[in-house]
Amino acid sequence: MKPIIGLTASLELGRDEYGIQLADTEAILAAGGLPIMLPHVLERADIDEIAEHIDGLFLAGGYDIDPTLFDEEPHPNLGVIIPSRDAFELALAKKVLDLNKPILGVCRGAQILNIAVGGDMYQDITAQTTGVLLQHQQRAPKFHGSHFVDATGGSLLHRLSGLRRLKVNSRHHQANRHVPEPFIVSGVSSDGIVEAIESTQHHFALGVQWHPENMAKAGDAASIGIFAGFVEACREEGDD
Repeated sequence: MKPIIGLTASLELGRDEYGIQLADTEAILAAGGLPIMLPHVLERADIDEIAEHIDGLFLAGGYDIDPTLFDEEPHPNLGVIIPSRDAFELALAKKVLDLNKPILGVCRGAQILNIAVGGDMYQDITAQTTGVLLQHQQRAPKFHGSHFVDATGGSLLHRLSGLRRLKVNSRHHQANRHVPEPFIVSGVSSDGIVEAIESTQHHFALGVQWHPENMAKAGDAASIGIFAGFVEACREEGDD
């Protein structure tokens, strides 16, 4: 049977409806997983039950994250936040980590993963970092790799992608800052922005700042490898 992978959804303001990206579902399906969209439930017992039933968790991209969750006031450049999504995803990510089930987070999802273990993030990299930044909100098509990321040798990211230097797409103005143990930074861009984090203690817990789902659809081998490794880890979880 295909492993069941919980897929987090956005809540579209003013329309009272959830939204997911087709590229997310297509990348999971192509790798052999079965994605199931998750609504924002807030009862602890419901969150625990979801975590018990899924074989893995995909934390999707989306809107900004409430900075009060890591003890900061909102920066003037902070964008839209969805409180119910933040609360649900943080609680679910913590429970899935406790169960040592696989997690893959992309863009916002990588930041949620880091906050779940006590890390923090830049609310706006342009305003809160020094030095000259790359273009992290690319004007190229979604599937185009617009800048490079250097992966740590021997890391999960390196093993999945098969590369020490990846070409990635980029659509973000926020990024992880402090990354606490047991997580490590396993990918950085040339301007020093954290592009990938992963756990040294969990079976599979990886967050990437870019969108491999878009690049996988375009045939990028490294992105396909990330999803293949994630779904395989979920399959192993389902077989236990």
